[in-house]
Amino acid sequence: MNPNIIDTLSAELGANGLPYAIPIHPNLVHLTLGLFIIAIVFDMLGAMFGFQKPVFKILAIPAIRSNFFDVGWYNLLAASIITVFTVAAGFYEMMLANPITDVKSAWGMDAMSTMLWHGVGGVFLLAFMVGMTIWRGFQRFVWRKERTLQVQWSYLWVGMFMLFLLFIHGTLGAQIAAEFGVHNTADQLLHAGKETQLLQSEGLTAVNSYKP
Repeated sequence: MNPNIIDTLSAELGANGLPYAIPIHPNLVHLTLGLFIIAIVFDMLGAMFGFQKPVFKILAIPAIRSNFFDVGWYNLLAASIITVFTVAAGFYEMMLANPITDVKSAWGMDAMSTMLWHGVGGVFLLAFMVGMTIWRGFQRFVWRKERTLQVQWSYLWVGMFMLFLLFIHGTLGAQIAAEFGVHNTADQLLHAGKETQLLQSEGLTAVNSYKP
């Protein structure tokens, strides 16, 4: 590639190394997590509805079991769709990453190893989530269509295990941002010795220059 083109592209990147002010991947990650957690929690509530029904009756909450399963299904479906974009944004932003290389993570890995595991793990979790969505769809529309209990307990246990995997995977992502400064505007500015620019971006310069 022409060096002039590279210089032009670099000049257009922000302090976080991206051509836009706010990284997309971390925000989509939180959406993925929220949707998936709600899906599993509501399916769990639906499965244990018999124990909660008296409480709902006392509180005059007009809840029925199928409502919980509806929330579980639609949130899981949305989580799978959103996660496609989450993973895609993650790979795009990772290709533009310029990590701090002279540090090790809390797990003893360098930046490249952490990003590699995070990238591979993201693809695996996407495939896992899509597989769970297909499994959940068969339960809802075929296998347990006429049953009161719409989900299998094995599905719920797999969902809980998936939550554990998401926690591990999310920890790797947090290390990439917090320990290696990947697409972390404040960390990159400090690493480059641009504290003044950081203070200006935080609006602190005006406070420091105030003279009573």
